[in-house]
Amino acid sequence: MSKENSGRGPRHRGGGYGPRGIGRPVEKAKDFKGSLMRLRDYMRPHAWGLLLVLILAILSAVFNVFSPKIMGQATTILFEGMLAKMRGIPGAQIDFSAVGRILVVLASLYFASALFGFFQQLVMVGIAQKTVFKMREDISEKLRRLPLKYYDATAHGEVLSRVTNDVDTVSQSLQQSITQMLRSAISIVGVLIMMVNISLPMTLITLGMLPVSIGISVFIASRSQKFFVRQQRILGELNGHVEEIYTGHTIVKAYGLEEEAVTRFKQLNDELYDNGWKAQFVSGIIMPLIGFVGNIGYVAIAIAGGLFASRGIIALGDIQAFVQYSRQFTMPITQMASIANVLQSTVAAAERVFELLDEEEELPDSPAAVSLDKPQGEIVMRRVSFGYDPSKPIIKNLDLEVKPGQMVAIVGPTGAGKTTLVNLLMRFYDVGEGSITFDGRNIMDLKRGSLRTMFGMVLQDTWLFEGTVRENIAYGRQGASEQEVEAAAKASYVDHFIRTLPDGYETVLSEDAANISQGQKQLLTIARAILADPAVLILDEATSSVDTRTERLIQKAMGRLMKGRTSFVIAHRLSTIHDADRILVIKQGELVEEGTHSELLELGGFYAELYRSQFLTAASEVG
Repeated sequence: MSKENSGRGPRHRGGGYGPRGIGRPVEKAKDFKGSLMRLRDYMRPHAWGLLLVLILAILSAVFNVFSPKIMGQATTILFEGMLAKMRGIPGAQIDFSAVGRILVVLASLYFASALFGFFQQLVMVGIAQKTVFKMREDISEKLRRLPLKYYDATAHGEVLSRVTNDVDTVSQSLQQSITQMLRSAISIVGVLIMMVNISLPMTLITLGMLPVSIGISVFIASRSQKFFVRQQRILGELNGHVEEIYTGHTIVKAYGLEEEAVTRFKQLNDELYDNGWKAQFVSGIIMPLIGFVGNIGYVAIAIAGGLFASRGIIALGDIQAFVQYSRQFTMPITQMASIANVLQSTVAAAERVFELLDEEEELPDSPAAVSLDKPQGEIVMRRVSFGYDPSKPIIKNLDLEVKPGQMVAIVGPTGAGKTTLVNLLMRFYDVGEGSITFDGRNIMDLKRGSLRTMFGMVLQDTWLFEGTVRENIAYGRQGASEQEVEAAAKASYVDHFIRTLPDGYETVLSEDAANISQGQKQLLTIARAILADPAVLILDEATSSVDTRTERLIQKAMGRLMKGRTSFVIAHRLSTIHDADRILVIKQGELVEEGTHSELLELGGFYAELYRSQFLTAASEVG
């Protein structure tokens, strides 16, 4: 997962803004047109705003396009006045008042262009943020409706990348590329009209330089693509290597593999340097070569303009304006090529978001679904079969009856289906065949939210979030009072520990609660379960990763928690389930043995074999 996600960053930057983005590889959408249409649908509510952006872009570009022509008029007045003086024409002088009026008009045009450009960007940023806001809302709602099997089958980093990186890519492109594209397109048309109006022959010279510039760009870009692709691949490998080594640095040091890790890093780093240097160099010579071709064009324009001016065909100020227009003409074309790359990457990012939004959702509750007001905890399974892959069943024809208040232990080898059984009880997955009833009602006829509130879970892998101790315990029941939270903490034997913390119940736990021990985390999750006061309790090997003293404390807290309620205990250490009312032995998805601890030992079957193997292992360790 780390390698896959590590490569995502540079891939998004592949398009880049500006001319240097031309030589970089572009991530393309599988269905460009379809994804673009869906992105358009997200922007449809802002149609009037987009029309305003278009109008502002036209006004900004038009004012900017007229500026060189007007500046040329000032140059013509100055040149003609000086020329008249040099020829000794009586009364000849430079009309500075006319030049002043032109400069005032010119300043007004530049100011108006900047002002309209500012408002265009302001409106577009608002549209982009509202569009992305709606997209994030849809993603949030979608994630809530997705079934657990989606999260089981999809790497967390992939989901986060779509929610953050891809949405950010769309956001940046909408608020930058669209305005730049509109302005560039309008500038190209406007500048071309002004150039033709000044001189058609010089316009043809300028247009003749374009195929040469485009040919150079395409030729060099095709050569640089392979270096950028290798650079991205190696960067992904390097990031993955660094993440793996620094995550497992203790193991690396324990086995003395530092030199091998450093050698591998140097190898990847050298490859990255070699390909990165080539990619940047090859793509970097595009603009100097295009500039060289452009300068040749300027020389040709200057020569042609001089000839035309000497024959009185064209004014000197118009030559100056034309040179400016020729520069303005090539720049938007280069920008459009870069923006085209960016839009490809943007639509590809939007497509990944749409793929998430198109994922199959969890089936909604039926309109007739009900909630149980006073759940008792009676659970019955009839001929239940299930497999994550329907062709490979994990649970086969399972029959089970659990009375309210019973403690049922589930044991068996890894992969036997113990956790899968819990997933079916809470409807994280629906049974393939058979039925499960809760207090006599089929769980398919119960509201999922109501069903899941009747279960409390204490898992081997604790989950605490960054927040105060009180908030973490209160997560078990919305609206719990301070007194109820503290009562739950006392019942789970964690109140004393909490009060020794610097700020007591208001102590903020760090991310993943790394500032407290594993046993303390487990006791806090038990307090949360006590506060929730569920009808059924599920304990999934809750004491497997703590010391013996803490284990006894946790077992004592769990004993108080289980009192008077139905409990399912998934256990690998059989010594912890001697007191279970019933022990279910599951092997390869089938219930092979059932009874109390003493009954199963007398039976001398699979359970007895498991128990003796653990007993002998423990005895040998003590010996």
